[in-house]
Amino acid sequence: MRISLFIGQSAEMNAELAPGLVSAIDKHEAGHPLWCGFSGLEGDEQSDKRHHGGPDRALHYYPADHYPWWKSWQTALGLPAPRASWQPAAFGENLSGLGLTEAQACIGDVYRLGAALVQISQPRSPCFKLNQRFGYPHLSQVMQLSGRCGWLLRVLEEGRVAPVDELRLMDRPYPELTVKRTADILFNQARHEGDLQLLLDNPALSPNWRQHAAHWLEHGVVADWSRRLLGPTEYQLPPKA
Repeated sequence: MRISLFIGQSAEMNAELAPGLVSAIDKHEAGHPLWCGFSGLEGDEQSDKRHHGGPDRALHYYPADHYPWWKSWQTALGLPAPRASWQPAAFGENLSGLGLTEAQACIGDVYRLGAALVQISQPRSPCFKLNQRFGYPHLSQVMQLSGRCGWLLRVLEEGRVAPVDELRLMDRPYPELTVKRTADILFNQARHEGDLQLLLDNPALSPNWRQHAAHWLEHGVVADWSRRLLGPTEYQLPPKA
């Protein structure tokens, strides 16, 4: 499966509508080989180091398969055109291709991409900046509920990658834990001790996600996702934005 590469730098998202809100979500396609290091692709940046980047979140993959669905969703609801077009890189991903979605990809999957070796570490946790990116006040919630979140990867072996490279599956140690199932366990289903324990026991799942599972198991209360999904009051879009 051939992969497209995308990189971007931090910038203010919308000086008029969201002054001071900075993100590196606006990425462009790289037409040349890049170094893929433990912190991500050469020339790429994460603006919010607390919630983005780091060894377990070095790369973001978003399936190109989903973009027609988003266009259909917009059309079916009679929404105005989005601020960003429905095309690869729109969701701030570094990697995109056709033929692999959350329903097939699994936590712990190891892939060869060029000279680099990468591993799926967790589903993406969508945030309020997507609402600003597209101009829809609840897009992040739709993404989370639909399971069309994409996923994050860690880099096991550094190396050079190129736009013509294929993503090749090398190992699938946890076929029972797809990215979609993982996201549904934490985001979209009632508390289930067996499923939460499955997350907690998976060594390939990022520590952050295992901590969420442990907290829900211990305290019986799921995390409040509202601030992540909707953002601070000053950056929330009105219902008819």
